Amino acid sequence: MKALVYHGPQKFAWEEVPDPKILDDTDAVVQVDTLTICGTTLHILKGDVPEVTDGRILGHEAVGTIVAVGSGVKTRAPGDRVLVSCISACGRCRFCREGRFGQCLGGGGWIFGHLIDGTQAEYVRVPFADTSTYPVPEGVSDEELVMLADILPTSYEVGVLNGRVSPGDTVAVVGAGPIGLSAILGARMYSPSHVVAIDLAGSRLDAAKRFGADHTVNNGEHDAVAFVMGITEGLGADVAIEAVGVPETFELCTRLVRPGGRVANIGVHGKPATLHLESLWTRDVTVTTGLVDTYSTPTLLRLVASHQVDAGAFVTHHFALGEMEAAYDTFRRAGETGAIKVVLTR
Repeated sequence: MKALVYHGPQKFAWEEVPDPKILDDTDAVVQVDTLTICGTTLHILKGDVPEVTDGRILGHEAVGTIVAVGSGVKTRAPGDRVLVSCISACGRCRFCREGRFGQCLGGGGWIFGHLIDGTQAEYVRVPFADTSTYPVPEGVSDEELVMLADILPTSYEVGVLNGRVSPGDTVAVVGAGPIGLSAILGARMYSPSHVVAIDLAGSRLDAAKRFGADHTVNNGEHDAVAFVMGITEGLGADVAIEAVGVPETFELCTRLVRPGGRVANIGVHGKPATLHLESLWTRDVTVTTGLVDTYSTPTLLRLVASHQVDAGAFVTHHFALGEMEAAYDTFRRAGETGAIKVVLTR
């Protein structure tokens, strides 16, 4: 089969690799029908995730058709169409029993395209198929569904829920890429008084308005802190959500937040960021971090299936599976191409 294989920072290729096989009795092999590219994979290609080694198939988001299952799989069968979650769950360990699937001790967690071969391929081996896939509901397209593999639960859990967004809050979202836009969409469910999107790219700020931001600030041209202070009587945002993953944006969030407020970090950081405790310690600021657990996926599936959340709105570009390198080029140059999410189909 063909797959996108990592060969070190800034090096990857769409090349022939062996077909995946059932290794454990809880595995399934899934034919990949639809996939997307995540910003986390761009961090991998920059060298920010050193655990990813030469020869690893990239990717952790897909919708596909099961072609084989192990003898221990009870609720999935060949022919079933499924969403493959970015997080795998053994379902038995301490953390899985707490719903913290991202911290799975039984061989799950974030493993696709990280510790095992991922989904950017014609076929993928899926461990723990019963607890790590979701049946495709009727009336939901593949491109809507694949947004539920990662970005929607990530932003909802790690941004909106960790940040405890509440009615009447002022929410500042730093970074208006796919994760930031998802955070805006999720925050709107809780009736905030203001959602402020902050970014350097005009095209992404335009997208933020479409996704529900009340205000946008280009922080290359304007002072984002002054703007937020101006609409909050000098207090700052109740919740500042970091959705980029660089030191400057994290530190900006700590300046945007009010006393007693919350900073929810979603971004994948490849470098240390300074935590200014000399100014934060007296302000009762809560800082949260997190890897998505995907416990919210069933809820989000219901919202998408009932058309209360338009997951398809994220998709701006379509490619065939064999056009992987062109899709990456478009996604990497989002500031120029206007890409939010690219979708590749078999």
